Amino acid sequence: MSEKQTEGTSFVQTTLKILGGKWKILILWHLKDEAKRYSELKQLIPEITEKMLIQQLRELENDGIVNRKVYSDVPLKVQYSFTDYGRTLIPVLKALCDWGQEHLKRVIRE
Repeated sequence: MSEKQTEGTSFVQTTLKILGGKWKILILWHLKDEAKRYSELKQLIPEITEKMLIQQLRELENDGIVNRKVYSDVPLKVQYSFTDYGRTLIPVLKALCDWGQEHLKRVIRE
């Protein structure tokens, strides 16, 4: 394998470490346009368990992708949004969406 291929593999592995898994990209997709409360995310992704949603949000927050803001209202309100750094992923998310749309068209034609 050439040095460039090895380097590229390393970059893809780094990306998968941050965005890999079943739920993170879907969570980010729902945050791309506006901040969402935890309960809104849970409604938008009903298949995800509460434990998994909390875990995935914490990981995204620890990686600097998502910001968690706690409001001291009663009841407590927690809102998630992209960080400035996280917003750099929006074109990637849109490209994935476009690819998925084209793939579905291809599958339907077959």
